[in-house]
Amino acid sequence: MASILIAEDEARIARFLEHGLTAQGYSTTSVTDGAAALDYASSGSFDLLLLDVGLPVMDGFAVLREDGNAIPVIILTARSSVTDTVAGLEGGADDYLAKPFRFEELVARIRRRLRDDRSPESLVLTCGGLTLDLRSRQATVSGRTVDLSAREFALAEMLLRHAGQVLSREQLLDHVWGYDFDPSSNVVDVYIRHLRRKLGPDRITTLRRMGYRLEDLP
Repeated sequence: MASILIAEDEARIARFLEHGLTAQGYSTTSVTDGAAALDYASSGSFDLLLLDVGLPVMDGFAVLREDGNAIPVIILTARSSVTDTVAGLEGGADDYLAKPFRFEELVARIRRRLRDDRSPESLVLTCGGLTLDLRSRQATVSGRTVDLSAREFALAEMLLRHAGQVLSREQLLDHVWGYDFDPSSNVVDVYIRHLRRKLGPDRITTLRRMGYRLEDLP
């Protein structure tokens, strides 16, 4: 299990990252200032650092200067100017993602960085006749190609990666729509109905007050 260090001083975003990455199978630890980020990143206990630039005590650029590229770093920041992007990458960051970002894009960037030193993960997910090809972004049901929108595909991927497990609306909302989405929205229910229509009505089970589960159909 890869271990990810999150250096983020905004509690709401840190919680969003922790919940989403834990659901993806990663181990997470969060710190709220640059000095702590530097100490933890240098400990040898982490595989990747998600680094906010605007940290107290020591900002993200200072952390980059001091850590000596100990682990891969992806910068997450509201600063999206070309100057800041160049400064981050030239300062030692491996990637740069401006806020607000979509969670599935962040996960894709994390996987790419971790694959540099790890065995490649499967690019095809399967469960009960449902197949998702993550490279071609193609979905098939019992050999039949099904057209899914980008959001439908991301939702199906989340369910497929956790087939047989119950995922709450909050988990799905965090992963597919991101931390800046209204948690009271019924958008998850709407897209679940879309997937049932396209993938089969019995494939996704609703558990009242708990969430949804992808079934491994024969």
